[in-house]
Amino acid sequence: MALPRSRALLSPFLLVALLSAATTCGGSAEQPDAADAGPPAQNAVTAPLLPTQVAELPSFDVQTYQELLTQLRGTPVVVNVWAAWCGPCQAEAPLLHAASQTYGDRVQFLGVDILDSRDGARGFIDEHGLTYPSVFDPTGNIRDSFGVIGQPVTVFYDASGNVVKVYPGQLTQTTLDEGIRAAMR
Repeated sequence: MALPRSRALLSPFLLVALLSAATTCGGSAEQPDAADAGPPAQNAVTAPLLPTQVAELPSFDVQTYQELLTQLRGTPVVVNVWAAWCGPCQAEAPLLHAASQTYGDRVQFLGVDILDSRDGARGFIDEHGLTYPSVFDPTGNIRDSFGVIGQPVTVFYDASGNVVKVYPGQLTQTTLDEGIRAAMR
């Protein structure tokens, strides 16, 4: 039995629509899940590459990181390289959170989560109440580009984009304050 002409024409269109919907809804394992991105991030500035949600965790490589730093020129920046499984990173997180609350309208804070999973990173962000954005570098190449081994690492940039201080290891209140002052000069 043959289908009526209108139904015969509709079937290929319906098939294309269904296939299109199935492929669009599938998502990609490479991209973060927007539903897990958390509340809005506290940002001192806006920039196209700067995450706007705390736990968005977009994947960054060294080139994308450098592009973001270029976009942030005009604002001092504190970059903290961390991992959820890193004990010293957990110990210094409250200091960074407090500093971001004090200086977050004048200094852009940015986390770089390395060698981690997004789920682990989001748990760390939630546990420590971080309000500044982080990016995701599962290979650790951004940290490696600083010429240091291990984590945490904190890099302080002045408003011109120049590195004014690199601090490998766990921050203290004194080293954090010194770095922020140097970045704000």
